[in-house]
Amino acid sequence: MHRKITLKNGVRILCERIDSVRSVSVGIWVLNGSRNEPKKYNGISHFIEHMLFKGTTTRTAAEIASKMDSIGGQVNAFTTKECTCFYARVLDTHFAEAADILTDMLFNAKFDESDVAVERGVILEEIGMYNDSPEDLVSERLMSAVYSPTPLSMPILGTPKSLRAIDGLTIREYVQKNYLPGNIVISVSGSFTDADIDLISEMFSGMSPGETSPPKKSVYTHTTTVKRKSTEQNHIILAFEGPQYGSPDRFTNAIMANILGGGMSSRLFRKVREEQGLCYSIYSYIYSHSDTGLFGIYTATSKETERQALGLIADVLRDLLDNGVTDEELNRAREQSKANVLLALESTVSRMNTLARGELFLGEILRPEEIIERYDSVTREQVLDSARRIITFDKLSLSAVGKVATAEEYMDMLLQ
Repeated sequence: MHRKITLKNGVRILCERIDSVRSVSVGIWVLNGSRNEPKKYNGISHFIEHMLFKGTTTRTAAEIASKMDSIGGQVNAFTTKECTCFYARVLDTHFAEAADILTDMLFNAKFDESDVAVERGVILEEIGMYNDSPEDLVSERLMSAVYSPTPLSMPILGTPKSLRAIDGLTIREYVQKNYLPGNIVISVSGSFTDADIDLISEMFSGMSPGETSPPKKSVYTHTTTVKRKSTEQNHIILAFEGPQYGSPDRFTNAIMANILGGGMSSRLFRKVREEQGLCYSIYSYIYSHSDTGLFGIYTATSKETERQALGLIADVLRDLLDNGVTDEELNRAREQSKANVLLALESTVSRMNTLARGELFLGEILRPEEIIERYDSVTREQVLDSARRIITFDKLSLSAVGKVATAEEYMDMLLQ
């Protein structure tokens, strides 16, 4: 059972003790991601993530790495459209050292101009790496298209132009304005003592109260985007408007997505790859945000077979809408979904993530037994209803990268 502590300044601390482990994971979550940024400084949240590892007023970057290595710990960070997280995983005897390092990085980062210049180059290389990956590029272009012109359409990494506008002063001012107690959640999972929680509470209690306004609301708009690129395969995503975080139907939606493209026994994998040999990779996914979401189907296929592959994908979708799912499919997807969630919860990092995401985005933090109960309660009728709400061809979007056809030709392949 987890416990929630809210400090007077608004910082929330979620903690869950797991008696069977010797490790502890602690994460500092900030409700600030790329969708919170002004367009001029797009990418600044991710830039800050990098810069916190470049040294503080008390430690150099090398000393941060050396100290974590000396206690056998792991430290990392990530940035999304909605949030930024800095976390560490250590043995329970080293909780205090890990908490000290994380808070030092957050409160005392230097943001030196020389370091900013170096890290800007690193991020530009990262952008280049993603642009060289068709699977990443086709997804980024989809997000940019369906959520334009709202901030949710902006890339997490930023652009070369926006990165050039960011300097050390800009970063410091952005942190002071946005990294406020009301936007911060501390998540702790694993083996720890009450004294450990008292320690981290004390570390954050000195912050002055404050929080930022929610980001501008985003709305899904169906559209098509194609980009010519010299690749061996054409990379394609079909997308529909999906559920937002915390949707009461999220367990039903997850099972529906699993049945369609969640594994080797899914309909899309069997029909498109195994029976017809039209692709190597095909899967479906749900990508949710605080106010909207996407249901997507990704595949990569040759120029010569894409028409047949897309037509078959459309047939599989229409068959689901017409005939629903079988008991066998429902039971298999239900068990696979439960296993994916519950196996992940055996990791203290995953449990730490679950606590924070539940607090920030879902409005509830479910116990494992409650997760099982939610999946077990899903019926065939609910899966069909979910599919019919989400898979609406008049709101179909498409993103394609490679030796692609025109947008009109792709719609013809899918809607004929």
